[in-house]
Amino acid sequence: MASRYTLKCFILSRTLPVIVLISAVVATESAWNGHTTPGSTTPVAFTPFFAPPGTKAYDSSSPLIMYNGHWETVYSSGYFQKSMQSTAEEGATISFTFKGTGIEWFGTCDRHHGISYVSFDGHHPHAVDAYCDNNRPLKQQRIFWKFDLAYGTHTIRIKNAARRKGSVRPTLCDLDAFVVTRGRKPQVHQVPPTKKGSSLLEAQRLDSTTPQWILTQQGTTGVHAMQLAIISSSHAIIVDKVEHNPLTISGHPAWAALYNLHTHAVKPLAMESNSFCAGGTFLRNGTLINVGGNPVVDGHTSSADFGDVDGLQSVRIFEPCDSESTDDCAIYENHSRIRMASPRWYNTVLRINDGSAMIIGGSKRGGWINNSTVNNPTIEYFPPKGIHDSNGLPIHLDFLVRTLNSNLFPIAFSLPDGKVFMAANRDAIIYDWKKNTERKLPQIPNGIRVTYPMTGTGLLLPLSPDNQYESEILLCGGSSIADDKASYDITSQDPASSQCSRLVLTDQGIADGWKVESMPQARTMPDAVLLPTGEVLIVNGAGTGISGYGNVRDQVGSSNADNPVLSPVLYNPFADAGSRFSSAGMPSSSIPRLYHSVATLTPAGDIMITGSNPNLDRSEIKYGTEYRVEWLSPPYMRMKRPEIIGKVAQIDFEGEVKVRAAIPSGSVNKVKG
Repeated sequence: MASRYTLKCFILSRTLPVIVLISAVVATESAWNGHTTPGSTTPVAFTPFFAPPGTKAYDSSSPLIMYNGHWETVYSSGYFQKSMQSTAEEGATISFTFKGTGIEWFGTCDRHHGISYVSFDGHHPHAVDAYCDNNRPLKQQRIFWKFDLAYGTHTIRIKNAARRKGSVRPTLCDLDAFVVTRGRKPQVHQVPPTKKGSSLLEAQRLDSTTPQWILTQQGTTGVHAMQLAIISSSHAIIVDKVEHNPLTISGHPAWAALYNLHTHAVKPLAMESNSFCAGGTFLRNGTLINVGGNPVVDGHTSSADFGDVDGLQSVRIFEPCDSESTDDCAIYENHSRIRMASPRWYNTVLRINDGSAMIIGGSKRGGWINNSTVNNPTIEYFPPKGIHDSNGLPIHLDFLVRTLNSNLFPIAFSLPDGKVFMAANRDAIIYDWKKNTERKLPQIPNGIRVTYPMTGTGLLLPLSPDNQYESEILLCGGSSIADDKASYDITSQDPASSQCSRLVLTDQGIADGWKVESMPQARTMPDAVLLPTGEVLIVNGAGTGISGYGNVRDQVGSSNADNPVLSPVLYNPFADAGSRFSSAGMPSSSIPRLYHSVATLTPAGDIMITGSNPNLDRSEIKYGTEYRVEWLSPPYMRMKRPEIIGKVAQIDFEGEVKVRAAIPSGSVNKVKG
């Protein structure tokens, strides 16, 4: 289908959270017309209308909705509750007062619809364009959405401008339904710090001289941020699973998008395959690959509705896109020609020292915890390599057999000597991919498991010439729950681990074994971000339970975990043992971020935090689908910083380059090469 898309975005002040408006311009009728209603075999047009659990839909005939001006009731079986209100009168308005944190406006789009102005609580209005280049009206379309309102009572006002660029007669504005995200009053729900270190943290919080970190909430992602990567100085790419996201493309919900780091605008990306539980990395030329995923989930997000295909062997290719303009940025898929050699769900993807990608492990089909029946104990490469007599096919890795069952999404890092560190479950190895050999490392202490569903996090600590670029691994969080326990014997209240473990990857360091310390708070599903200072920021996660949804006893909503950890903690790997953790000057969030949460360092130096969705599909129940974005700004963001003088146009692979920089006064002795 030949299509083009127009993105309409509005940059808002910090006093008003971001509003993102999307208008699809479809050159032909949408191909997503295979939706069939229960008991019927006749295809009808699929619409984006969806009222997730925890929301409330208000039909256009609701007495709570106030109309001013001339409005007509239009009847059709294609409308929500079979009726809609429509006007062509300039200045005609809709007002609706509701209590919640978000709202969606559904109506019709075609060539006869145009611009309306939307405002909240009397603030400055913003233009919304309901035009789409379609001969037949597309019904039950999401015209506008906003999910970052403060909890409380709000009034939305829609005013018809009755025009658009190029129109010669008044354009239409209509309302089919509102869907309100009711939300909850924010609560500080914190897991108490472990006894060790709690007095130190309290003293730090009371010290008014401590440099302050700043947490702000601005922007919404449009598609849930299951996967997040910075692709340029101005944009991040977001990849989700197939579900009823508010951002739409070609008449159906999108599950990938580009997020503008400067304006907070989002642009939907067309994706063909289900990317639930996929993995990804950048190749040496800057190309991003995203591989694996989930089969089509019939009955919930079926291919008839979304047009998606089985993602288990998919390879999605995103070429470098470093322009402020993203008009030509797209994801490429060709399932008949470019695919993995074997199906993978929850695989890890790592760029290795020759610039190619190593694809590690996973399960042969979706489910919950891995087992010998569905385990994929192999690695493969992209582009494929014909090494070790593999002829480009998967290569067996015994490590992925020994580490069953809790071994999905192995933690992996490419090391300076070209070998690969891997950790899964309670074990770790150094893998020489050129020789196809494993070196077993000491087991992670105290029975702590660090990979899905007992998920922890890990980092390769900063490499330094001071110690000849000696590699050292940090693993934090996870769980000691036995991975052969039945799901009905696990609860959302089982405690997570506060353990962090460090291992130096030299002969002596390996002989000395893992060095153990404790975070101030236990976490499963934490995210660790390496900062420019060499320190590690640990955010997100839960104090109890495990990863996933719908599996264990005492689920909260659908979440397998509870007791969100809302306060970040800073880890200084250079400090003395016992004094490496600090929460000094750090604010707590009010947004729980559990399963499928993400965090990343941005080119500006702050930390982008978003996501959380322990649900099969979009939901607004407790621990529902989270679209809001938070920004954590370290104290160094308000300091004078080194500035590179003159641009470096190109750096050859393994080449050298000289960079001239202006160093702030008093900082010269802190600069390292």
